[in-house]
Amino acid sequence: MSDHNWGDQGANHRPDPTWDLDPQTLAVRGGLSRTGFGETSEALFLNSGFTYASAEQAEASFAEEIDHFLYSRFHNPTVSMFENRLAALEGAERCLGTSSGMSAMFMSIACMVSAGDRIVASAAMFSSCHVVLTEILPKWGITVELVKSDNHEGWKNALSQPTKVVFIETPSNPLLEITDIKFVSDLAHKVGATVVVDNVMASVVLQKPLELGADVVMYSTTKHIDGQGRVLGGAILGSEEYFTNYLLPFNRHTGPTMSAFNAWVLVKSLETLNMRVNQMVDSAQAIAEFLDAHPKIELVRHPGLKSHPHHALAMTQMSGKGGSMIGFEVKGGKSAAFELMNKLRVIDISNNLGDSKSLITHPASSTHRRLSPEVQAEMGIHAGTLRLSVGLEAAADLVKDLQQALA
Repeated sequence: MSDHNWGDQGANHRPDPTWDLDPQTLAVRGGLSRTGFGETSEALFLNSGFTYASAEQAEASFAEEIDHFLYSRFHNPTVSMFENRLAALEGAERCLGTSSGMSAMFMSIACMVSAGDRIVASAAMFSSCHVVLTEILPKWGITVELVKSDNHEGWKNALSQPTKVVFIETPSNPLLEITDIKFVSDLAHKVGATVVVDNVMASVVLQKPLELGADVVMYSTTKHIDGQGRVLGGAILGSEEYFTNYLLPFNRHTGPTMSAFNAWVLVKSLETLNMRVNQMVDSAQAIAEFLDAHPKIELVRHPGLKSHPHHALAMTQMSGKGGSMIGFEVKGGKSAAFELMNKLRVIDISNNLGDSKSLITHPASSTHRRLSPEVQAEMGIHAGTLRLSVGLEAAADLVKDLQQALA
């Protein structure tokens, strides 16, 4: 249950490095915890409970007077390894693994609010996040105000009064709007708000919200972190104070727990995260440029394109890269969009993203179907809008696939 970045290596413990490790090294060795057997691959602890040497040790463990695993709903050695490794990559004091990305999103906010509190959020977001903020939390007596990502005056007005939480999804799903994290965080902190950033679309490789002033970062680890279509998971990262005062008490009694097996898969996935994301990003840039020049495409939204309205900000916030996602609109509406999707031979039709396989979806009829036509229109989602998640295939093959489907 080690909290430090390098990790407890059990019986074969060696001195920690005396220098700052590169993120790629942390992705392989951060949070490493070995048993007395000295195994090379991380151990998988598929157990629900733990034993104690005495009744007194059990009492001290539950009183948090000693450090001892209690129950896998609270913490588990394999899950802790994943949490420590991701925290090292993010530069966060603490990390909590959860059962899914939406459990992470919901819990990161719900643990802080009560009736009468106020939330301000970026207007463009994943549909389930929108439902949580505009339908579920208002039933608790929470007031929610949505602000367009690039509306600086709107953010100033919304954050001119006391606010409990600010929620930002940047880049947004599916059309990759960019919110200025530092600008909004500075405003939020003046009125006592905690800033939560959904960093799923950028990933920890491209964007570090905590360094830009945010307080909490959340992920669907199902996406780039697993990135191979295998397991569900989520993660919340932040300060010791946030965890102690809000998140851990809420999590302990509500139980959106990450399974040990999923955590073990995600630990191994982190080892290749940097390499996978960087290749996806390079391919996405080439594909976005191809689509941007195609006569049958009405609009392309990719932060790496100079035509993106928030290109300069994205390049500053996202390590100078545009990400692996592309939003675009096909001329001819829904029928033309469906025709393109049905003609593809390499790219799969799927509502997932951040996967090693390239995936395309029609947001209006799938991921954002739950939202009204009016809300979809406010987000820029039209009948011809498609979202492409670029995978690890050769970029040339993906361009050829799109070429033949558009021919």
